[in-house]
Amino acid sequence: MKYVTSIEDKEYVIEIVDDGHVRVNGRLVEVNFESVNGQPVYSLLLDGKSYESYVYSGDEDWQVLLRGRQYQVKVEDEREKRLRAAGGGGAAQGGELSLKAPMPGLVVVIPVREGQEIKKGDVLVILESMKMQNELKAPRDGIVGAIKVKAGESVEQKQILLNLQ
Repeated sequence: MKYVTSIEDKEYVIEIVDDGHVRVNGRLVEVNFESVNGQPVYSLLLDGKSYESYVYSGDEDWQVLLRGRQYQVKVEDEREKRLRAAGGGGAAQGGELSLKAPMPGLVVVIPVREGQEIKKGDVLVILESMKMQNELKAPRDGIVGAIKVKAGESVEQKQILLNLQ
């Protein structure tokens, strides 16, 4: 089965070859991806290099925190992508969006204020978890709506941190 994966406006065609191999844009890669103690924390071995990541399902995509950086990942199988393209469907860029904590942690800094206009990629919240500071960035342009947390506050996974309009 082939999947089309979108990460930051780049598309990757991923084919699962077997339990230990995937093909990414035609390149064969050796992988081992396992959950740590049933948590949304995963151990990833990719071509012999070790990574730890947080992965959880969002409303319409996946949130992946890898090496201190959060990625919004959309995964579709080839059939879904063809159907969406044929129907002209696409994700709405407007409307309210809630930024949720990808893991439990401590809010270190909120460098934005309510009503502030922001651009895709701007840092909205810095969250500390597992002794790492993680920048949670805007997935699209917008205006900061209600900020639901304060610096110094502990948050749970999937807790709403702020809203974008």
